[in-house]
Amino acid sequence: MAVPQRRTSKTRKRLRRTHFKLEIPGMVKCDNCGEHKLAHRVCASCGTYKGKKVVQ
Repeated sequence: MAVPQRRTSKTRKRLRRTHFKLEIPGMVKCDNCGEHKLAHRVCASCGTYKGKKVVQ
């Protein structure tokens, strides 16, 4: 088994973890009502998708 010869420093450990983070989802404004919604999904407030009424 490979065992580390020296302890990993805090800086080296944190440099490795810089890409390990949460990302916010892609939010866009609804063309119909202007509310924020997830991209490529039906608007929760007015129920439209690509300018057409989908949900009542």
